[in-house]
Amino acid sequence: MKFNKWTVGLAAIGVVSLASAARADEKMSPVQTALSNTTLSGYVDVSAQWNFGQQNGLYGVWGNTPGYAYGGINKADGFNLNAVNIALDKPQDESPWAAGYHVELVAGPDNPTKLNLGTIGPVPTAPIVSQIASPLVGLRQAYITLRTPVGNGIDWKLGVFDTIIGYESTSSPLNPNYTRSFGYSLEPTTHTGLLASYKVGDVLTLTAGVADGSNIGSLVQPINGRAAYETQKAYMGAIALTAPDSWGVMKGATLNLGVINSVDSNWVGRNTGGLVNTFGTTSLYAGMVLPTPSSALKFGSSFDYVELHNKTGANPNFDCSWNVAVYGNLQATDKLSFNVRAEYLDDGAGLIYGNPNAPQAEEITLTAQYNLWANVLSRVEFRWDHHENTAFDASVRGGGPVHLNAYMLAFNVIYQF
Repeated sequence: MKFNKWTVGLAAIGVVSLASAARADEKMSPVQTALSNTTLSGYVDVSAQWNFGQQNGLYGVWGNTPGYAYGGINKADGFNLNAVNIALDKPQDESPWAAGYHVELVAGPDNPTKLNLGTIGPVPTAPIVSQIASPLVGLRQAYITLRTPVGNGIDWKLGVFDTIIGYESTSSPLNPNYTRSFGYSLEPTTHTGLLASYKVGDVLTLTAGVADGSNIGSLVQPINGRAAYETQKAYMGAIALTAPDSWGVMKGATLNLGVINSVDSNWVGRNTGGLVNTFGTTSLYAGMVLPTPSSALKFGSSFDYVELHNKTGANPNFDCSWNVAVYGNLQATDKLSFNVRAEYLDDGAGLIYGNPNAPQAEEITLTAQYNLWANVLSRVEFRWDHHENTAFDASVRGGGPVHLNAYMLAFNVIYQF
């Protein structure tokens, strides 16, 4: 038994005995017992980025960069602190009535609690600038987990939690690439509500929930004279299928399907520089991961669809945006891997580029990842974006060159703890 120096000192002058100190040490207080099961984790995410040419505009003001989440002119041609993430967890045990919690804070531009994720593509309009200038520290998740012993056990989350759909994550280390996809940029990120998950077996998991809106802090507000009711919420559900071992080469393959239907009165565009008035949104998602005969190679794909309900404005007939993406991963060695992503975007609702009359865009991303240092993930990434109609630097002052292509080279380092 080891004692701290204060206990030894008190024992030396006869204030306490080492035997009583040992008994006190063996019996922890309820607070000590709770804290002993709590874990601390997180990461620090930094990068250096070079955008070729003048896609970011003359003096970085009048131009435009590709409209994916966590990108934009604020990161172009410079060094970036992307995010500092800190999480506290008390995971559930195996008891029938298990309970736990998760609290997660994020600081930096890649903060999903900010209106436009802190960094955007087009230059924001005046009403949005002041809203983006909110504090860079936000509460990403904070929920209590509960289990009820019904069947195989229903697991509940109550509070603020990540969205249930999407191929990519808000947590940078979990993604195959440094930059986010168009599909991620179309999806909600965080909800405030109640979520239930039930594992039918090793093959099938069901998830359903209700939340205040399509994103954290998103509430139903009346617009254009239409009343909103307290009972109007966002409803969500998802199905996850995993191929069993009996499928041979295809064992471990996954298929995820999800839907989120919200009655939010406006879509908070990440990259449009403004709000799109709606009477709600419906988000549909399908994603899969497929193994191959080679354990080092796997492929994935995703489909995202967002429909705006009764969209108002200059183009009320363009009410949906959709995106399809394919992924490839090659694990060359224990430390070296290569990831590729290719996407096609039809932004008919103007949610990414704000222009429903010119919605088509494509991108290809190539990423090499090497884990040289312990706990450190390092990436080199090249990304090519192509817009079918609107030039990335069309607004460069003085009638400069007009390009439909944008190129970016980045170096990304993430320390995980």
